[in-house]
Amino acid sequence: MTDAELHRPFDGRTLLVVSTNYAPELTGIGPYAAQLAEHWAAAGADTHVLAGMPHYPSWRTDPRYRGVWRATEERAGVTVHRRRHYVPPRQSALRRALFEATVLGHGLLSPPRVRPPDAVVSQIPSLAGGVIGARLAARHRAPYIPVVQDLMGAAAAQSGIRGGSRAAALATAAERRALRSAALVGVIHESFVPRVAAYGVDPGRIRTVPNWSHVKAPSVDRAGTRARLGWSDGIPVVLHAGNMGLKQGLEVLVDAARLAPGIRVVLMGDGNQREALRGRAAGLRNLDFLPPAGEDEFTDILAAADVLAVTQRASVLDMSVPSKLTSYFVSGRPVVASVAEGGGTAQEVQRSGAGLLVAPEDPAALLSAVRNLVEAPAGADALGANGPQYVARHLGRKAGLARFDALLTEVLADAQGRPRR
Repeated sequence: MTDAELHRPFDGRTLLVVSTNYAPELTGIGPYAAQLAEHWAAAGADTHVLAGMPHYPSWRTDPRYRGVWRATEERAGVTVHRRRHYVPPRQSALRRALFEATVLGHGLLSPPRVRPPDAVVSQIPSLAGGVIGARLAARHRAPYIPVVQDLMGAAAAQSGIRGGSRAAALATAAERRALRSAALVGVIHESFVPRVAAYGVDPGRIRTVPNWSHVKAPSVDRAGTRARLGWSDGIPVVLHAGNMGLKQGLEVLVDAARLAPGIRVVLMGDGNQREALRGRAAGLRNLDFLPPAGEDEFTDILAAADVLAVTQRASVLDMSVPSKLTSYFVSGRPVVASVAEGGGTAQEVQRSGAGLLVAPEDPAALLSAVRNLVEAPAGADALGANGPQYVARHLGRKAGLARFDALLTEVLADAQGRPRR
């Protein structure tokens, strides 16, 4: 029995979580939203989630939900209310706007039928989820707590999406309105604080609530996993796991594979740029595409690689810290981060001591770092070993959920005794 189940600090409370991404999605924001909602349900709260249809990271609706307009289901003590929305197979500003518009429209037209919530918590992105959360909180005179996982305005400006400048202006305006109406604002990394404060949020109302590691430690012998995957011991493997989107700038890994036929590059996952990357990689015999790994084997595959890669476009600075990092650190393998210096991703890799930073969008620099690690295996192993230690000190699930409990408790205490009008 968990501590939450023993103490049940939120008995009698009704909570509404708004998160377009939710279980059964295994990567990105979905697992965090699910574990948070399940934790609060175990702590006694009548917990409801307004979610979209599972679609990430493939950007294709899960076959089990195709054709479903609305659904209500019970998952681990949480009541999940799903609403259908458009899922763009490819990203552009217009398609993203249509995605957000359909999430927003259906969520506002058909909100969950629940008792007036004591608090509304939303995950940003999606942008629509932030607006829905703010609107529903205002409707019920309940405190509103947005949690900033990514900043959509900055994302549109920095990610290279077509039509991004106009989309950035609209997204920034909507984010500003949603965040300024919040009782408290949670951010997953301190690098987000200046931009959130620039939206007009009092820095005294911003709380840092980092993501935690939500995957299990590797449990299978590396050699066995490599043999199963066909990875020869004599050929170094560089692995990227997760979403294949615009902001990742994964072209750098394709180009690195072209420059170094003696190194195997593996892109594992899905996303709207997967087919474009396959086209760019045509003819490369040392680059493999793997489907997303299941929960039972994900970290075993990470641990079987020699080097784990995290990449971002050079323009990505303060709008995103990849959730994959928490899983990478668990694996015990060294990380090479091809990202802008000074951004949240670079800060997290440096803080962990588990990886090396190289200039973004520079395949030669990335390869140089990989070769340095491969040629000094003892040093690479020592670097990788810092990852699990960093997770144990800072990214444990219990500590992560406790920060959210503190955030919610602070808001509920502040709202105590305020009558709903």
